[in-house]
Amino acid sequence: MNRVPQHEIIDARFRSFVLGNAELELLFEGARWLEGPVWFADHQCLLVSDIPNDRILRWSEGAGTSVFRAPAGFSNGHARDREGRLVSCSHLHRAVQRTELDGTLTVLADRFQGKRLNSPNDVVVKRDGTVWFTDPHYGIETDYEGSKQMPELPPSVYRLEPQTGSLSLVTGDFEGPNGLCFSPDERRLYISESGIQFAAEPRRHLRVFDVSEDGTSLENGRTLCTVVPGYSDGFRCDSEGHIWTGAADGVHCLDASGELLGKILLPHAVSNLCFGGRHRSRLFLCAGQSLYSLAVNQRGCQWP
Repeated sequence: MNRVPQHEIIDARFRSFVLGNAELELLFEGARWLEGPVWFADHQCLLVSDIPNDRILRWSEGAGTSVFRAPAGFSNGHARDREGRLVSCSHLHRAVQRTELDGTLTVLADRFQGKRLNSPNDVVVKRDGTVWFTDPHYGIETDYEGSKQMPELPPSVYRLEPQTGSLSLVTGDFEGPNGLCFSPDERRLYISESGIQFAAEPRRHLRVFDVSEDGTSLENGRTLCTVVPGYSDGFRCDSEGHIWTGAADGVHCLDASGELLGKILLPHAVSNLCFGGRHRSRLFLCAGQSLYSLAVNQRGCQWP
């Protein structure tokens, strides 16, 4: 399916971000629940998790979609480190793992203070090589996205120093931390709070923290905005610091203060997205069972 999506212009700034003749492209359908897209510019391909089917898919122009890894530990979010290696969140193994250049897997973190992590959800790698990830209970609350297990730790956000293996808690003030993303200058960390999965009224907050001067901790946490309908799950920043997040009605674009600039209205809720393509100006969108792409007039943050 190719069609021109509808745009909702809320602030005039958003008008120049969207391309009126760019079509929404259906790249793949037939998954169960897509998540964790990550672009590999050197290979011109996208990796994305199909969590309930326990596989990571690989998409590239011309070759289409193939299976990159199965089983995949019910992986969710992914990122790349400074050496180009894939860093992944595994629900089943309750761990953050790294795929080495020879294809072998290394466990970066699976315990904190002797207790098992819950189900690492999303991950980002900072320019200094440290790995930051969210650890809610979602992936162990049912068998659908892994294996129903008992949590040993409260929902939290962690910072990992891969060279030493040191894992530190950066914030535990969450019911259900979900996606996360640094601002382009890495002075702020955005984290989505989607609350308790089975709550009648889950939290819908996108929160922001200042990164400490030495880059090792978070300060001054506050609510940036509330995302409705649905909630913010996965999101990315463009090179100018705007936030592009999935929501129940498609994609919302916010400025750095949390003001909603506009929407790209899609036929499905968007769980996660990333920038990719030749100039990092193509949005790849995870929408339930389907993977879409859409060219926009903004470039994704170069790193991460």
